[in-house]
Amino acid sequence: MITSRARGLATLHAGAMTLFVGVFFWVYAQIIYHVPFVHLNRDVNLAPYFLCAVGGMLLASRELIARAARFHRMTWLDAARLAARQVGLMALLTFTMMFATRDRSISRLFLGSFFVWAWLGLVWLNLRAPRRLARLVFHRQRLPTVFIGRRASLMRLHAWIANKEPLGIDAVGFLSDDAEAAGAGLPAPFLGRVDQLPRLLAERTVGQVMMLELPADDAEARRVIEICQERGCRLLIHSNLEERYTHPLVPVVEEGHHFYTLQEEPLEDPANRLLKRGFDLAVALPVVILVLPPLCAWVWLMQRRQAPGPLFHVRTRRGLQGRPFAMLKFRSMFAAPPAEEAESRQAAEEDARIFPFGRFLRRRSLDEFPQFINVLRGEMSIVGPRPYMPLLDQAFSQRTRAYRTRHLVKPGITGLAQSMGYRGAVLEEEMLHHRLRWDVHYITHWSIWLDLQITLRTAWQVFFPPATAY
Repeated sequence: MITSRARGLATLHAGAMTLFVGVFFWVYAQIIYHVPFVHLNRDVNLAPYFLCAVGGMLLASRELIARAARFHRMTWLDAARLAARQVGLMALLTFTMMFATRDRSISRLFLGSFFVWAWLGLVWLNLRAPRRLARLVFHRQRLPTVFIGRRASLMRLHAWIANKEPLGIDAVGFLSDDAEAAGAGLPAPFLGRVDQLPRLLAERTVGQVMMLELPADDAEARRVIEICQERGCRLLIHSNLEERYTHPLVPVVEEGHHFYTLQEEPLEDPANRLLKRGFDLAVALPVVILVLPPLCAWVWLMQRRQAPGPLFHVRTRRGLQGRPFAMLKFRSMFAAPPAEEAESRQAAEEDARIFPFGRFLRRRSLDEFPQFINVLRGEMSIVGPRPYMPLLDQAFSQRTRAYRTRHLVKPGITGLAQSMGYRGAVLEEEMLHHRLRWDVHYITHWSIWLDLQITLRTAWQVFFPPATAY
């Protein structure tokens, strides 16, 4: 099957890259011995560092195999990101081992330059090697494929068919009972009606039959299955449930039972949740201990001068699974009695409720810093969908079907939507949809690297805020 081919190719590539790094390590060490300004002692035992480099590559191969479906068509950016992950894991293991053993005999210049050259080599190899490896492996293992279904369904798979050509997929022909099936621009030549399948399989070498949609007629499906079994052909049925229900569906297999769900949820993995919680604590603890106390004193003094009242603005928000919690912020508006309707009114650019120093706090996102306490309590995360006021939460959920999906994870001090520049009041329907799209993208594509990128991008915006920050 195509998936097995892609996964096997990714495994071969991972093995080849690990071999490259292992050989390059020893070759580079031999070269460095003769470079006068790099003091690499020949008595230093390089074997542990070699094992760290190989171990880092083996750890990185897990993600490569998980993304096997598209790794044979990497872009320069994809190759650079993968190489950064590979070198990052090598460096992490290396420096952890150095810290644990307190080894000071190894040349830091040798290790640093090795990681730089390894990254450059891996970028080039990750970009070039997969396609050449695919041609080498599948040159004599082509998979002639016949497609059955509607012309529109075939055209929707046009790009997919082209992308799978390096894996050996050959589009032999197309069978359809559609009245408008024939015509120019098809990825496979039109060969007749579906009842011509037995004759076609008898006359030509066909390795795979692909039905382009779920059959509407059970009898038709059984007939195609029987014909493929008689001829020893693989059969692949493309699910068009997304088209029928107008929503992407994710297949799930549980103890032999097949289900469909609406989205992937990486944070349902306990190991991922533990990793994310560790990241939250690693960032929140230093901020709460070192940054928050002097910041509180500064904000309190400015509030006393410009807008006396409580230091914190404490209001209810909805968190994981819609559970309410008390979210903390520095008060940036003039003190007023609690009022739910006034609370739900979004701040405008020249909002009279905001005192001068409060405007500075909001523009630099400094008013959000008390939420690091919410992170320590486990009510929030560093990164996640931003929580809205209760009345807005209710209004947005009525305007957008998938809005409640945001409650599948903890809310965040910052989020992917905010880091992309979608900050401030939600004044237009399109802005709400953009924010929700990025929030759902974050939930379904979470990784610790994505959290790190969003955190760094947000830190940059503290010093260089976008125009939408007020």
